[in-house]
Amino acid sequence: MTPVLARTIPFFPYPQAFLQEEEELVGIFRDVGRRGAFIEQEDLRRFEGNLARFLGARHVIGVANATDGLLIGLRAAGVEPGTEVIFSSHTMVATAAAIHFAGAIPVPVECGPDHLLDPQAAAAAITPRTSAILPTQLNGRTADMEALAWLASRHGLLIIEDAAQALGSRFNGQCAGTFGAAAAVSFFPAKVLGCLGDGGAVIANNDEAAGRARSLHDHGRDGQGNVTGWGFNSRLDNLQAAILDYRLLKYDAVIARRRELARIYEAALEGVAEVVRPPGPDADEAHFDVYQNYEIEAVERDRLRDFLTARGIGTLVPWGGNAVHQWDALGFEARLPVTERLFDQVLLLPMHAWLTDDEAAAVAAAAREFYRGRS
Repeated sequence: MTPVLARTIPFFPYPQAFLQEEEELVGIFRDVGRRGAFIEQEDLRRFEGNLARFLGARHVIGVANATDGLLIGLRAAGVEPGTEVIFSSHTMVATAAAIHFAGAIPVPVECGPDHLLDPQAAAAAITPRTSAILPTQLNGRTADMEALAWLASRHGLLIIEDAAQALGSRFNGQCAGTFGAAAAVSFFPAKVLGCLGDGGAVIANNDEAAGRARSLHDHGRDGQGNVTGWGFNSRLDNLQAAILDYRLLKYDAVIARRRELARIYEAALEGVAEVVRPPGPDADEAHFDVYQNYEIEAVERDRLRDFLTARGIGTLVPWGGNAVHQWDALGFEARLPVTERLFDQVLLLPMHAWLTDDEAAAVAAAAREFYRGRS
């Protein structure tokens, strides 16, 4: 019988998202509540401004969640109904759902060795109906935006970014979410910058797109309250914005901690031939990763996961073990062998701000032990 660790290592300890800052968070709640500042108040505007400065973006609009943000971003950027939008099938279904509900046609393509949208696969999928390329900046890493920007420019396409998992990630010094016409980020509690519920934001550098996004997220109203078209009710509530603004002050330190943990995993798993690690924090100068997740490829993934579970170590197979195009109910006919093979092996190891050095080392040691036992 496999022995368990003296203490369990959860994949993500949700209570800690509150308990580690309980006094400060309760203070924020009291302040917001005593002011009656619940919707579209000064805390939200301050957070939007501070996040825009952090990203080097002209505009940030707080919305109810990242899926809404992506839908609003697509509409605001001018993606026309009936056109095709190319995306990597290695993503959450929300990415494709936003394209679908914007009235466009989601076109899934392969991911590359970095698990992000493969520029060559995107190029091969372009048709006369294509209007946009939508890279998912996944696991805290930004795609090769130089190649994708060249492709979009050559074919006259928009770029919309799903940067839900990549706040603070950079490619060639530029932040994820600032490369295209619009982008969305997520503040789900397990994100690197998370609130205590659902939350998200639209990022835009174009004034007109930002104006449309701000109207779309608030019932189609302009700044004077006039209804200028159909819109949604998708506002980031002021309490969550106040919490996020407080946490943004410490965000650089949180990112630095995750990069430290990634270095521990990278060193501890070195030489395990059965495990493909993500690019390390110092792998190349072009990428600055924030490690929203630590996603590996593992031989005999399901047996490894069972072994780690028996040791009290939480892991996650992303999105139910299927790429978007593999969900039959969605009606995709694409066959993407690279992505499909990836989903037979992909596994997320624990990665969060409260993971200790010893715990990260213990996770890696357990994986090494599993593979020693099968040789």
